[in-house]
Amino acid sequence: MDLGELGSFLKSRRDRLSPEDVGLPPGTRRRVPGLRRDELAELASMSADYYTELEQGRGQRPSEPVLHALARALRLDVDETDHLFHLAGHPAPFGAEPVQMQAALRQLMERLQDTPAMVITDMHEVVVQNHAAQVLVGPQSGLTGIRASFLYHWFTDPATRELYPPGDHDYHSRLLVSDLRAAVARRGPADRISGELVRHLLACSAEFAELWRAREVKVRHEEFKRVVNPALGTVKVTCNNIVTADAEQRLLWFVPDDPGVVPALHVLDPAEVWRATPGPAFGLVGSWG
Repeated sequence: MDLGELGSFLKSRRDRLSPEDVGLPPGTRRRVPGLRRDELAELASMSADYYTELEQGRGQRPSEPVLHALARALRLDVDETDHLFHLAGHPAPFGAEPVQMQAALRQLMERLQDTPAMVITDMHEVVVQNHAAQVLVGPQSGLTGIRASFLYHWFTDPATRELYPPGDHDYHSRLLVSDLRAAVARRGPADRISGELVRHLLACSAEFAELWRAREVKVRHEEFKRVVNPALGTVKVTCNNIVTADAEQRLLWFVPDDPGVVPALHVLDPAEVWRATPGPAFGLVGSWG
């Protein structure tokens, strides 16, 4: 439970709503954008004093019914609602598969020989990749500590971004940070690994700090990417995810738009493909210095 972060998240979501968004008249004496606290409290059927305590990080942990009411009033989507519950120390209100899924992910990936696939953690550390994935995005395992996280390199080494076209960089930055914020809430404020990563990035990346302050939350599901591959050029793929119940690991698999790309992923040598490429030191062929 992190009541301080819960309050900040509530405020950030309240600030983005206008009276018109929730069916209220705009009024003429608003000093700041967004709903007032008393308006949000009324929408959530609670007292303004109680809501103010929550937003200021005071008081007791809110109950699940209170969180549901706040989620409805704030127009939160599924990912933001999960995040709200995690911050308040409650499990997400939606179904989950068994925790033993971690082993199942590995077993499933072993059967995806025809598809580029990899297992990563919620800190974006690569656990394992198959051959096709190493060819497509480069071998990305073998590092330890915060340097094992793709996030670390994305915000500290500009060459890492050569994996994607320049026009897509802002999108990936925003998505990475919003996904990390959800992971940090799930792990809790006492988690050493996520805390160290966030502190480091806040200290060394103004871009990360700005995105972190925005408090956007978006867990990655299906997405469309353009990967810049040294041997194959720009490859358009659909990236799908299967996430474990505790959300600490996920299986990613990539489906190229052009089926003609797939045979090349099986015959090319990833070490040769990525050897001359600067930047994210794809663990097997260099180092992320």
